[in-house]
Amino acid sequence: MKFTDFEFKPFINDALAEIGFTEPTEVQERLIPMILDGRSVVGQSQTGSGKTHAFLLPIMQNVTADDYVQAVITTPSRELAYQIYKAAKQIVQHADQTIQVVNYVGGTDKHRQVEKLQHHQPQIVIGTPGRILDLIRTNALDIHKAHYFVVDEADMTLDMGFLAPVDAIASTMPQDLQMLVFSATIPVKLQPFLRKYMNNPVVEVVETKTVISPTIENILISTQGKDRNRLIYQLLTMGEPFLALVFANTIKRVDELTAYLRAQGLKVAKIHGDIQPRQRKRIMREVQQLDYQFVVATDLAARGIDIEGVSLVINDDIPEDLEFFIHRVGRTGRNGMAGTAITLYGPGEDQMIVELEKMGIHFKPQMLRNHELVDSYDRNRRDKRRVRQQKLDPRLVGMVKKEKKKRKPGYKRKIKQAIQKDRQQKKKLEKRQVRRQQRRRG
Repeated sequence: MKFTDFEFKPFINDALAEIGFTEPTEVQERLIPMILDGRSVVGQSQTGSGKTHAFLLPIMQNVTADDYVQAVITTPSRELAYQIYKAAKQIVQHADQTIQVVNYVGGTDKHRQVEKLQHHQPQIVIGTPGRILDLIRTNALDIHKAHYFVVDEADMTLDMGFLAPVDAIASTMPQDLQMLVFSATIPVKLQPFLRKYMNNPVVEVVETKTVISPTIENILISTQGKDRNRLIYQLLTMGEPFLALVFANTIKRVDELTAYLRAQGLKVAKIHGDIQPRQRKRIMREVQQLDYQFVVATDLAARGIDIEGVSLVINDDIPEDLEFFIHRVGRTGRNGMAGTAITLYGPGEDQMIVELEKMGIHFKPQMLRNHELVDSYDRNRRDKRRVRQQKLDPRLVGMVKKEKKKRKPGYKRKIKQAIQKDRQQKKKLEKRQVRRQQRRRG
């Protein structure tokens, strides 16, 4: 299927041609016709599946140059709002008529926004729930005639505590509202909100063929006995990544790792929640312009920022919320391009790896040797040993555990002697049984 099959207006086709989009992704192919048909939809698919254009393109098809708000799009983060705003602006700049797209997020000049709204209303509003609701309550933004309401990254909106303002925004909109909800997951706590505003919506769950794109080489490296900072530096510099993105769990760790890498002479950008919005926006612009080759970030960048051209992702540690692992790794290997994702794990994190494997994620165990990644041991080798060990007599297994707990000198020798004695006794019993059977036959 081609985008031209949707019979979009010429300016939309021109915009798609400019960015090289010819064939829709699965979520776009399934949802665009339904949205064009006026249906409310709940689209569930993973990051990088093309959700943004799945709702932007049908909206652009029906929006007019009339001076009133026709579509409201909320996102849980400023960075994601800017990403959607950028995509929308790219489309409307090809339109014959002026279609105004605005971006309302916290940390920007509210007074100036109110002044502009007093003169005219934009056609498309994009932003974070708090700022949009604030402009509505001050009677600056008028959305009572809007036809489209998009809630993007709904699960993240719920997690970050923004569902109440989203609910308040929806309550000011008309009853014949066409609501479009997009999310990676649909938590139970989100369902009352969906039932409240959506009457018999189309629910489309787009299952990814593989949890991680097959174009991504997904590598697992143990950090036991290694300097993690040094290891990351070596991984970043052993090749020539087009753009490398390193994820850490905390702001403190991002600051620490950035400082270390800069001390080694690397030009590193850092992104986390403590950096002022304007500064973050500037850094993102510089990253897009390839002023930086290395970026260290918290999970703010995993779902809130779309950085093009990422060829290498390194997980400094495993995220506490394992869903974020998919969003991190999904920053590379996009649009059919090859990418590499390296996850570092330390002692005690085996269970987290097991949980990721249960999610359908497959790792390739490797290690760094002589500035080169080489295949490593099977991480499950200990489990396999345990299986063999369980074949011992239960009494001996109990003794092993007891002796290990005591940790007295010579406990290993005692265990070996006990095992050897047990085997000798079993052999004697087997011989006796054989002799008895022979006597009976004789």
